[in-house]
This record gives sequence, C-alpha cells and structure tokens, in this order.
Amino acid sequence: MGYKVVVAGATGNVGREMLNILDERQFPVDEIAALASRRSQGTEVSFGDKTIKVKDIEQFDFTGWDIALFAIGSDATKVHAPRAAAAGCVVIDNSSLYRYDPDIPLIVPEVNPDAVHGYSKKNIIANPNCSTAQMVVALKPLHDRARIKRVVVSTYQSVSGAGKEGMDELWDQTKGMYVPGQEVAAKKFQKQIAFNVIPQIDVFLDSGDTKEEWKMTAETKKILDPSIKVTATCVRVPVFVGHSESINIEFEDFLDEDEARDILREAPGILVVDKREPGGYTTPVECVGDFATFVSRIRQDVTVENGLNLWCVSDNLRKGAALNAVQIAELLGNRVLKKG
Repeated sequence: MGYKVVVAGATGNVGREMLNILDERQFPVDEIAALASRRSQGTEVSFGDKTIKVKDIEQFDFTGWDIALFAIGSDATKVHAPRAAAAGCVVIDNSSLYRYDPDIPLIVPEVNPDAVHGYSKKNIIANPNCSTAQMVVALKPLHDRARIKRVVVSTYQSVSGAGKEGMDELWDQTKGMYVPGQEVAAKKFQKQIAFNVIPQIDVFLDSGDTKEEWKMTAETKKILDPSIKVTATCVRVPVFVGHSESINIEFEDFLDEDEARDILREAPGILVVDKREPGGYTTPVECVGDFATFVSRIRQDVTVENGLNLWCVSDNLRKGAALNAVQIAELLGNRVLKKG
C-alpha cells in the first residue's frame, strides 16, 4: 500500500524535478496529482513512463491525499498550504514562508531527522534554502566530532536558484553578447549576469546582509545548532545549475584534515572527491543530476585555532530543493505514516 501524493508547482523547474525524483527513488505512490496555477491547467508533465495532466490548484480538493510537495512560492503557499493541511494532507513546503515558524520543523534528513515528529502541530514541514541544505549536510558529521564554533561561507549560486527566468536571462544575455544590437538588459537580476558575478541574492537588510545571507545563518542555527556563529556572502554566478560554497570552519576541538576527510567519506549524502592534483575536485557542471553533496579541497586553516577549509558543491534543484523534499517524504513515511 502506497501514498496519494500531490506535487504543487509541477510545471516549474523544482516541481518537475520532484516528479522525476519520486520516480527515480521509487517512492511508493499509489496515485499522483500534478497541480499548478489555472493558466497551466491541462499542461502535460512526465512521471516516470506516464504522462499526467496538470490540474488547477485553486479547484483541487486535498481531502484523502497523504502528502503534498509544494514548489509554488510563498504567496500561493500562504493560501493553499493551510487548506491542504486542514484537509489532513501533510505539506512539505519548498518556499521560505514557514522556515522560521517555531511550530514547523525545518528538516534536512541527514542532519535532523528526529524533527519530523514535529509536523503534527500544523501538518506542515519546511524545506530549507538551497544554499543552507548542502552546507549543513557537510557540517553535521564534523560538528558531531569536534563541535563547530563559527562558519564563514562564500557561496557561488547558479541562476536556476532564481527560477526559469534566471536561466533564460543568462542564456539570452550570453547569446546577445555575440550579436551586435541584440544585447539583453538585466531584468531578473540586478546587473548583467552573463560573464559576470553579482554579490547580491535577495534584498538588502538593515544589517547590510542580504536576506539570502540571513537565511543561511538563521536556518543553520535552527537545523544544526543555535550556538554556531555563521557569516555568509552569497554571490550569483553565470552557472545554469549547481551551487558551490567555500566554507571555513572553526571548531572547539582540533580536527585533523585526514580525519575530517574520513568522517565525510562515511557520512550519509556526501561524496568526497579530494585529490591534490589538477582537476582533483568537483565543479557544479559535474554535480548536475546527482543526489550527492560533493566535498573537495579539505585542508587545515592554520590562521585560526582549530580551523578547516572545504569546498562544497551540489545540484541546487535536487538536494537544494526537490530531492530534500522527497527525502523528507520518505522520512515521514518511514517514521510516522508507515503505509509504504
């Protein structure tokens, strides 16, 4: 016996990945519904070897459905997630709307799986920000060994994190660079993204941080440990898919780089590729389509006491969004609902 599963936002990048990953991981689905806004009603999307028609989320009745994976943005989620939850359908939400609600668990299954039991307060579980998700997967096993005091992270985030519009803008601007008179002005991003990097993701706060940087701090504390100090600089780069992060970690206790490498090799969800030779590391192009969070460039930081540096890369549409949501659904099924 399997589950009746809803994917809301099924025509978007993340929604399509959710459908792909549910099939790839053989999630026990008895029935599936693909939802989107009214203008996408009737659009066909793929689920394994099946083609299903998208339904209007406004008219959809969630009664009798078990799990809903939401990838529709905060505004629409605010309307439809409470409606689904009230109907008895557990919502796993990819937007930022519920991440900081103390009554709603924020989960990365490799890091804080026990938090899943907190879903019952509101029948909603939050999926973290894409840049946070891959970082805490890498931090968790190291934190268990040597206790992390402080993290300094610089991100190199792909345009797919800004949705289809971001990917289209990079593509169009890149083509326009080679055709005189067909240059494409910045619209989705604050400045030209083609052949450029932009040190702003989301809006600026009074502190001088962007909201994306604040998210990484707040979410790491909620998911991993509130005592960890985090400072982030988040940068958009001209890469289609795959987020990269340069992470500097300061521990309470000394952790040798060789031991750290061994710990990460044994940790769930991580693949270590770390050879001290040209190309002995993973780049975003190589992580696309993979489930793993890749860790490379593990080395001691001798400028601080008990310091370590590493490079972390992951497919943001997968681990940063769709994969993590499906893993939460698996966790929910295995530990709570227990139907599949």
